[in-house]
Amino acid sequence: MSMSEQESSLATPVTTPLTQARLPKRLIALLLLYVAASVSGLIAKQGVLFCLLTLLMVLAIVGRQKAGLIMLRGYTLVQLALVSMLPVILYDPDNLVAGPTTVYLGQWQGKFPDYVILIVLIILSLLQVWIAFDKKVKAWFKPKLNLNIMN
Repeated sequence: MSMSEQESSLATPVTTPLTQARLPKRLIALLLLYVAASVSGLIAKQGVLFCLLTLLMVLAIVGRQKAGLIMLRGYTLVQLALVSMLPVILYDPDNLVAGPTTVYLGQWQGKFPDYVILIVLIILSLLQVWIAFDKKVKAWFKPKLNLNIMN
């Protein structure tokens, strides 16, 4: 390389590609939880339409659609409201079962009082709200896209 070629290569500015937003790890974990819950609901044929809509929301989130962010935030807020109201909704003095609730996880069986189960559900809902309203999660989405999730 001659001296003039070296000088010309040093004189041209180096352009760096724009940094891409990365999918946050906490959002990946939440999406995996949504996919697992939706697939298990489809297999058990429980709430099939709801499971399909959740899978569409996951696709919109992975596709960085603005509609995915809106759906994620709405989904988590509605879930938090419903889980927080669960003690009031389930309280029926005529059908109130006294004693612990049995929880089955595979071969493991545990007995927990209802308030422990409700506390765990509320904490999980709060974690979902924290993830949905995080700055890193918002940075993942492209704000200038339309609200079409199939785009």
